[in-house]
Order: sequence, then structure tokens, then C-alpha cells
Amino acid sequence: MIEFNASMMCADFGHLYDEVKALEEADIDSFHIDIMDGRYVPNFAMSLYDLDCIAKSTEKPLDVHLMIEHPRNVIQMFLKKLRKGDTVYIHPEAEYHPSSTLQDIIDAGMIPGIAINPGTSVETVFEMLRIVDKILVMSVNPGNAGQMYLPYVDFKITRLLELKDEMKFKMYWDGACTYDKVETYGPKGVDGFILGTNILFGKGRPYKDIISDVRKLKCCCSGKE
Repeated sequence: MIEFNASMMCADFGHLYDEVKALEEADIDSFHIDIMDGRYVPNFAMSLYDLDCIAKSTEKPLDVHLMIEHPRNVIQMFLKKLRKGDTVYIHPEAEYHPSSTLQDIIDAGMIPGIAINPGTSVETVFEMLRIVDKILVMSVNPGNAGQMYLPYVDFKITRLLELKDEMKFKMYWDGACTYDKVETYGPKGVDGFILGTNILFGKGRPYKDIISDVRKLKCCCSGKE
């Protein structure tokens, strides 16, 4: 089934615990936590302490997206806040030897993943596709919520979908996620979507109602694995 993950950088930080509980009640599949250092991307977002707060507030899986330079220098601090089976994504361009950082994630019992920027070609990360379990495809440049979808990413998504069964990875959509993207790419094989301001947050409706509507989309009712 298609997974739906909440982009917590879009949540109300003044009521973070309440947000987590409301999303749990809405049957969100996991919590997506964007960590930004102001260097790899031109923005500061969530912190180690936000991650700790969410981890202590829910038993649902966490997806930690490290948008930071040289994540291996600090990876252990993040891994200590997580539970076995949580996911950690790194950007290959941000690390001298990304495979070593991915091995640290594997050794800690976490699910290893890489995030692929719009300007990153499949060829430059091809070998890493063999050692990760998840691919996070960025359909916008990383760093800010509410950006416009970059249509040339379509070609990369098509290429990755051709490889996913052979390489045995799951594929997730991050950025500018709208209902039509779910309806178009869910049936093609995208395994999950990160929901932000386009669908989930700031809509003046209960999360439970929104998630229910998303799960009623035809592509989500097909039983596609």
C-alpha cells in the first residue's frame, strides 16, 4: 500500500506534541523530520531537540532527512535518538564517502536511504542504489516548503522506477506533493509521499479528514504494493 508521511517542518511548533497526536489519530504512516544546517541548504529547520521531542511522543516510525554537510561527523547524535527500524536519509553530495555514512546507519539498525536533489543524476548515485533500502526523490530544490514542482524531475522518476525492482529499493516523493501527483505516480510504483503544505498542513481541516480523503484516492484503493 502507498505510504503517507507527515512533513513535520510544516507543523505548528508551538504545539508540537498536539500535532503529533492529531497526526497519529489521523493514521499517518510516519513522521518525516527535516534537519537543516544552513550550510548544505540555505535554511535552518528542525533540530536534534525537535527530533527527540517527536521520538518521545510517538511509537510510529520516523524518517529523518539530513540536509547537512558531512553528516558522518554528527550521525551518532541522531542515531542515538532513534529506534531500530527508523529511516535516515543523507544527501550523497554532502559527504566525502557516503557509503561509510550509510554503513553507520545500517550498523545502528536503521533503514538507510539517500535523498536525490533535482539536479542530481541517477548515474552519479547508481552504485548506492544497491546498498540503500529507500530513495527520497526531491521534486523541488531542498531547503524550503511551498516551492513549485520542477517538471524535469519526471524523467528521473521514470528511470528510478525502472530500476527499483532490480535494485530492491522503495521510492518516496518529497516536495510539492499534490493530489494529482499521488494519483499519477502512485500507480506507477512510487511507494510513498511526503505530505506538506499542498495537502496536509494549514488547510483549516482536521488531519483525520484530510488523510481519509487521500487514502480514498483510486490509486490508494487498488492494493498496489
